[in-house]
Amino acid sequence: MKKEKSFEEKLNRLEEIVSFLESPALQLDEAAALFEEGASLTKELTGKLKEVKFKVEELKNKAGGLVLEPFDNKTDETK
Repeated sequence: MKKEKSFEEKLNRLEEIVSFLESPALQLDEAAALFEEGASLTKELTGKLKEVKFKVEELKNKAGGLVLEPFDNKTDETK
């Protein structure tokens, strides 16, 4: 039985596809197949993000009005 790829593996593959699609040497048939794969991955990744967002909202509601701040990956030094 084949193990499903993780979110990160799928995202890495999508980034790889984008890189391939930017190549001027890519043949039309190859580009079409990669575009189709990329579109499918985008749909899967978007669905997973929506699912996680829903779960976070549920947890937030169960926590009685927990206030969540937007994620900011900047450190205090760069602000």
